[in-house]
Amino acid sequence: MIHNNEGEKLTMKTTLLIMAAGIGSRYQKTKDAKNTGSTSAIKQLEPVGLHDEIIMDYSIHDAIEAGFNKIVFIIRPDIEVDFKERIGDRVEKICDRLGVEVCYCFQTLTDIPQGHTVPEGRTKPWGTGQAVLSAKSLIHEPFAVINADDYYGKTAFRKIHDWLILPHASQAIAMAGFILKNTLSEHGSVTRGVCKLAEGHTHVIDVVETGGIIRTVDVDGKIGAAVQNAEGSDVQVLDPESYVSMNFWGFPAKEGSDPWYMDILDQNFADFFQETVPDNLLKAEYLLPTQIGGLLREGKVTVKVLETGDNWFGVTYQEDKAAVVENIRGLIERGVYAEELYSDL
Repeated sequence: MIHNNEGEKLTMKTTLLIMAAGIGSRYQKTKDAKNTGSTSAIKQLEPVGLHDEIIMDYSIHDAIEAGFNKIVFIIRPDIEVDFKERIGDRVEKICDRLGVEVCYCFQTLTDIPQGHTVPEGRTKPWGTGQAVLSAKSLIHEPFAVINADDYYGKTAFRKIHDWLILPHASQAIAMAGFILKNTLSEHGSVTRGVCKLAEGHTHVIDVVETGGIIRTVDVDGKIGAAVQNAEGSDVQVLDPESYVSMNFWGFPAKEGSDPWYMDILDQNFADFFQETVPDNLLKAEYLLPTQIGGLLREGKVTVKVLETGDNWFGVTYQEDKAAVVENIRGLIERGVYAEELYSDL
């Protein structure tokens, strides 16, 4: 928490926006194939804690502890009942006790710019950029964005929050920086926003959304990363020490003003439908790293890297869950979290 010169805490409204509308197709596919008998078909709602907490619980806990006082869930209409039953209703009660506001918004396939129609055969929403844009009417303060199925660690929330409540130049963005080799799954390929940093490693100068990244291990046991094509051949070797975006972004706003980034995201969504969708009607996605990378190349934004020392982990594939459960258990044993999560807030 930031303090003023008299040592008093500086508080202001700050929102954590949680993207929980992902379909999780790779996870669902492996789950169905192995017939695991899991209690949930939605990966964001899979239990991983001692008392059936889900990954999102730990992000919400860490955000509130860091000073965030508003939570906005982005979900799909078809998972609303399951979502509220599994976490929403419970978190609302906890947040009410703590004075934290909770809101919901929906990401839908049909929420697109005026003058356009949904292509025939399109079934999935339009990506993380559209997800954030769906919350535009609810956010009137500095905000951070995270994925629902990623564990980021306490440091990332604290650093992003403390950065958000400081004054910033216009068009400033922050990114929680994670090292590529520490964000890979042992069970399949992942997509990451691979970053190029300026000298001094304090700011991003480019970010490229890169799919098909696999974890490699050489004969000496050294972990690396490579991009594979559809045939399973390595087509590009990546620096495993590169910084990557895990979709943990911070967007400031001046007091009394809406976040400037929402207007840019709205304007560029219309351009996306004009320029990108016609060439890929069924699969084109409006992605945060892609949009921010474009703004960086045009010199329209700056992106501050906030380094984190915590280990990231997440559930991309069903097989990832066991490692997540083990990691959570280890954090509890080391006293990072209470056995009864939220009891320390």
